[in-house]
Amino acid sequence: MVIVLVAVAVVSGGLLAWINHATEGPIKEQDELALANGIKSVLAVEELQVTSNDEIKKTIDNKEYSFIIHKANDMSGNFIGAAIESTTLGFGGDLKVLVGFDAEGKILGYTILQHAETPGLGAKADKWFQKDGKGSIIGRDIKTKLLSVSKDGGDIDAITASTITSRAFLKAINQAYAAYYDQNIDGCSSATKQAKVEDEISSETSCE
Repeated sequence: MVIVLVAVAVVSGGLLAWINHATEGPIKEQDELALANGIKSVLAVEELQVTSNDEIKKTIDNKEYSFIIHKANDMSGNFIGAAIESTTLGFGGDLKVLVGFDAEGKILGYTILQHAETPGLGAKADKWFQKDGKGSIIGRDIKTKLLSVSKDGGDIDAITASTITSRAFLKAINQAYAAYYDQNIDGCSSATKQAKVEDEISSETSCE
């Protein structure tokens, strides 16, 4: 019986390893395709060229966050903006957002890459902040004022019964902008302005 059990374990382990190896390539290809389509979607451009995929780390409110910045040009080689992957802690776990900014820093669009929020409530974030009205973040310029929900003194309507998810989502967008701002604005004033952005994210106040 021991020999049989060992044989079954060996065969099962080998089979699982083979399946994992066989599916690894297709899964990776699907993930890359989904990301490529996501970048086009959040930048609101069908034809573009991704020129760099930079992973950076920033310390905000004494915690280190990782971001991936996908810079893009149009087909004529003109810089059109960047799509940033940003992750924060939501109500049920990690909330990962891909948000697109134009060359001036205005929000073009976003998509949710990963979440563990409550179905029917926090999960509404994938559409809520794109709709017309006080819930929309599309076209917002965070340079002048960070995004925050009405309960925190902002002007964004939180998802009904999901304030925690709404705060986490907006924090991910604000932090993505901080990473983007640091990557794309230079000159003597940028360091001061960037410090302001990061300080505001930590203190949850708005720009003067």
